[in-house]
Amino acid sequence: MSTEIAAIDPLMPADAEAVSRLAREIWHRHYPGIIPLAQIDYMLQQRYDPALIRAELAGGERWWYKLTVCHAIRGYMALEKAGANTMKIDKLYVHPDEQRQGYGGRFVGHAAVQAGDRNCRRLLLAVNRHNAQAIAAYRKYGFRVCETAVTSIGGGFVMDDYLMEKTL
Repeated sequence: MSTEIAAIDPLMPADAEAVSRLAREIWHRHYPGIIPLAQIDYMLQQRYDPALIRAELAGGERWWYKLTVCHAIRGYMALEKAGANTMKIDKLYVHPDEQRQGYGGRFVGHAAVQAGDRNCRRLLLAVNRHNAQAIAAYRKYGFRVCETAVTSIGGGFVMDDYLMEKTL
């Protein structure tokens, strides 16, 4: 790990529980008013079980990164290929207490480097259409809305998203 006060490094299997707890804290602070509490809990269980995170790390098809600030994990990002020349940012979260300090932009920059290393010329992400704060941040980082998508995720829930892209 880097000796900087803040660093982005690959997530390790031993970090899975910490990221699961961090996701719960971030989601319960950010998403009420955007999606129902029952959907928040459903999605956390579906996406952030520590065993699932460890399996994704071992699978080699998804790359997870952690933001460490003063030796504590304060953010995370997951990337995956989405076609021959596209890298998808599947997850990108920074703890609310650490936002507006440039960490989101550092994650996007890191994603762009990882995409380039894998011969991708485009970044893609999905963001809830009612998540105005995240949409504004992504626009600031050079993303534009390219389409909308409503996707059933099970449990009677749907994701109502914008797909946003950035050409590298």
